[in-house]
Amino acid sequence: MKVGIDAIQFDVPKIYLPIPTLATNRNIEADKLTKGLGLQKMSFLDVHQDVITLGANALVKLIEQEKINLSEIAKIYVGTESGIDNSKPIASYILQLIEEKYGAHSLQNCDVVDLTFACIGAVDALQNCVDFVRLHPTKKAIVIATDNAKYDLNSSGEYTQGAGAIAMLITANPKIIAFSKETGIATAGVFDFFKPKQTIQKATITGNETNENWFDILESEITIVKDQPVFDGQYSNTCYINRITEAYEHYKKESQQNETIFNNWELILMHLPYCFQGRRTFIEIFAKENTALIEKQDGETVKDKMKALTKSEEYISLIQTKIYPSEIASGEVGNMYTGSIFLGLVSALYHSAKNDNYLDHKKVGFIAYGSGSKSKVFEGEIQPDWKNTILKTTLFEILEQRTTIDFTTYEKLHKKELKVSVIAPKNEFILEHIEKENPVLKGARYYTFVD
Repeated sequence: MKVGIDAIQFDVPKIYLPIPTLATNRNIEADKLTKGLGLQKMSFLDVHQDVITLGANALVKLIEQEKINLSEIAKIYVGTESGIDNSKPIASYILQLIEEKYGAHSLQNCDVVDLTFACIGAVDALQNCVDFVRLHPTKKAIVIATDNAKYDLNSSGEYTQGAGAIAMLITANPKIIAFSKETGIATAGVFDFFKPKQTIQKATITGNETNENWFDILESEITIVKDQPVFDGQYSNTCYINRITEAYEHYKKESQQNETIFNNWELILMHLPYCFQGRRTFIEIFAKENTALIEKQDGETVKDKMKALTKSEEYISLIQTKIYPSEIASGEVGNMYTGSIFLGLVSALYHSAKNDNYLDHKKVGFIAYGSGSKSKVFEGEIQPDWKNTILKTTLFEILEQRTTIDFTTYEKLHKKELKVSVIAPKNEFILEHIEKENPVLKGARYYTFVD
């Protein structure tokens, strides 16, 4: 029995900052970002948006597109690293919003939870739901990847920012893609990228050395939680390479395949923290599978030969045919953390459909990564109904309809200084307000749907 993605939809902010605009204001040569990293536009949250509205809006599109009967949905699993509560999951918020729109108790018997492991959390959610449907083939599940990739202003990660959500319907006999049972895994506990709870002495803020009550905080330390991560870009890249190569080798072992597996993959889908990350790092796997080809390259050292290999006709051909299609949307959106590998899937399939490429029963490879760190490698088989279903996303057309913001607006949004939305919301969920007074509801987030 085949199990996988039956349908898919997405939601991204309607506003973006052109990467050349960011480059000009940060005194960076624009070509280093656009041609060097493949970055074109950076999606950014408007005032009324957060990861909950993104996830809920992506799910509404999926429900409307597929005419989903909510009573058939047994699970809604959310992959995210942008949680807004230490206890209440994003999935719980989304369930509430969907019930408000489609009817009270319509998801009463639905299991919901968040899975967090940096950028690989939605892959974990996907595999949990796929395994569930394999055991219960009459059931259906929904997986949502929703994130806001936000970095400090003037940091080395600023130009990789992005935001968005992907919603996927998981069923038996899916229309788009069915997944292999085997998965290659590589895990190591590292600090390449993380979002710690940091503390500061209360006296530093209040100027009072005595530990007095300050906004209901009785401890002498105040906890600070930021959307922006602590990270070491070069080390994180090394961890990425190590994990994906280890997971690839483990997948070969688990699937009992000795040949070069990626030769059987029509498309290669990788986690893309920036557009060209996949093509820049897959060379390590490519080299291990082509030792004879390395020896033919010019250069005295291994490093020289590897550099030459990246420019070889064989590797450039692989990039253009198997990796490039997944990069198209990434360059237009930016990093989506847990959603980036699935945005790559939609991008590659939509590009293929628009070019009338034949993918029926073709295999595609998934190479996922999450900092901290873990990689998973697995396969999917494209199903005969993939084209009609993927074209319903109108991916490239929606990305073209977005509105440019200037640099001043971008910085004000980043600092959360704007109080009025850049684009008036329409046909979407919005964040209405956050409770600040009621002591038993302080911090509760309230949403509404704007027609």
